[in-house]
Amino acid sequence: MDRRSFLELIAAAPLASSLHADAAVPSYRVCSAFPAAASAMPGPWPGRVVSVRSARCLDPGGVAVDAAVVREMMDRGMRALTGEPDAASAWRRFFEPADVVGVKVNAGGHPWVVSSHAVVGETVRRLIELGIPPANVVVFERFQNQLDAVDYRPVLPAGVEVLAAEKRNRCGDNLAYDPDTFVEVEFFGEDDTRSNLMRLVSRRLTKIVNIPNMKDHGASGVTGCLKNVAYGSFSNVARSHDKAVTHTRTFVGTLAAVEPLRSRTVLQVMDGLRGVWHGGPFARTPRYVFEPRQLLFGTDPVAIDRLLIDIIEEKRRAEGAISIWDRSPSSVRVNDTKARDADPNVNILVREPAHVEYAASLGLGVVDRSRIRVEETEV
Repeated sequence: MDRRSFLELIAAAPLASSLHADAAVPSYRVCSAFPAAASAMPGPWPGRVVSVRSARCLDPGGVAVDAAVVREMMDRGMRALTGEPDAASAWRRFFEPADVVGVKVNAGGHPWVVSSHAVVGETVRRLIELGIPPANVVVFERFQNQLDAVDYRPVLPAGVEVLAAEKRNRCGDNLAYDPDTFVEVEFFGEDDTRSNLMRLVSRRLTKIVNIPNMKDHGASGVTGCLKNVAYGSFSNVARSHDKAVTHTRTFVGTLAAVEPLRSRTVLQVMDGLRGVWHGGPFARTPRYVFEPRQLLFGTDPVAIDRLLIDIIEEKRRAEGAISIWDRSPSSVRVNDTKARDADPNVNILVREPAHVEYAASLGLGVVDRSRIRVEETEV
């Protein structure tokens, strides 16, 4: 089957509406005093995605990133998205000097697949160029050990803050989270049933740029815009999946829709210079790393993540691996990460790429592939 035929097949495939017509939604209680704003996801361009490719963004070995090429890719993407004649005007459509801007990175795939230093550095440069003081730009992630491993400081101007909410995963630090903004739900009889939003998001930031990667995920099928900003901004989220069972189908979108996270996330820049087609969200081995060599721009996280499903599925098919939709009991090895890392035809959980459609049902964006407008350009 050629590439076009395969993508047409995937585009026509049913998502959550048929796979989960009878699935019960857990009883979520959302506590937030923040009202919705006009800038709320999916933003001013629902269903619209700009794709910028460049074979030159990485060296022939796929290791070194060419920052100059990435800068041109970002300029081209932002101008195409906004229709502005220059990059500065394009960024000005989203941000102004009085803003306090968070740059939500993904640092969990070190060393192979994280939000690129070149993409993060150029994003911060453009924000400061608009007149935003360096002290009002915060590069953030949940876990300090991941940020330490990636170390964005060499590409950041003096005064830009790098902030994490917790020392490491499952550490249980709570001081960085807002006690008044949370989602309460019980999944597996756990003691702590609340997931709280970072204080940084609720009490300091006015805008967020979301910079996820293109990754497979063992629980959610893919991890892109939605999961990066949702699971990356709330505490106590890993409890949503355990022993081959996952509630990511509904939890990802529920978290992403909470105010003020929904209204403050105004721009999505998906870093697809490199990606992970199996074993995500981490990249424990280069065996499952691939090179899409593209960036995706938009304000609609659902539309971008719908395209991500296609990208990961196409790559897995090319590698002879099972689909991220595979629910065969023979493919599941309960919480056996060694088996998963050794064999791309193994799931440790029943994955839920249908979380993208569920997020669409909450009004977060456009999931119907026939209504997603992709504008492609090459540098």
